[in-house]
Amino acid sequence: MVIGVRSRLQPPLPQQYLGNAIQGANITMKAGEVLEQGLGYVALQMNETVAMHTEEKLRNHLESWRQNPKIPVLEDFTSNCFVLSSSPRHNVYGNDFGWGRPIAVRCGPANMFDGLIAIFPGAEEGSVDIQAYLSSETLQGMGKDAEF
Repeated sequence: MVIGVRSRLQPPLPQQYLGNAIQGANITMKAGEVLEQGLGYVALQMNETVAMHTEEKLRNHLESWRQNPKIPVLEDFTSNCFVLSSSPRHNVYGNDFGWGRPIAVRCGPANMFDGLIAIFPGAEEGSVDIQAYLSSETLQGMGKDAEF
């Protein structure tokens, strides 16, 4: 999962900072464990993982990365990977570069991989757009799943 770290640093990064301020974290569970414990348990694991990302842990990670930098690439994601992404703080529909107001916002082809769910503010006030990238194999598997 991706954890936003803007507000976790002291002082926090200014709102004008345009770059990403995120750190990745993994939560690995067996399907049986998810079925037995339920989605509330998954949410609890996610919450605990986010809570562990203190400023000290982030600064240690930054120092470690400075010593041995590695830029992640989409190939680093394995199969059976699910990623949920959102960026609600940007006024994406307030931009007009002379072509008129945007009609939609999408991730773009550089960020596509099987299992990505992206959530964006919708063009209409209070609405959301959900973009899902699923391979045909994944969609066929979902179609054959009686519980889906």
